[in-house]
Amino acid sequence: MTRWIQKITFFFEMRSFGVCDWWARKLGIKSSKVRLFFIYASFVALGSPIIIYLAMGWILENKHFFKFQKRRKTIWEL
Repeated sequence: MTRWIQKITFFFEMRSFGVCDWWARKLGIKSSKVRLFFIYASFVALGSPIIIYLAMGWILENKHFFKFQKRRKTIWEL
């Protein structure tokens, strides 16, 4: 039974999107605090933060589609 739980845990750890880690790096806090926020917010808001989490995960996984070209500086802006 514990082996089965370990397999499930490993599956979700490998498939996690890194949303909490990304937010933690951007905000300069521990990722465990961001995870707790998502957990508590899911209970309070009846699961709607899960939809936001999945949307952010999809964006982070496909961020190469959202890259904008940086504008080159002209000689006058140097």
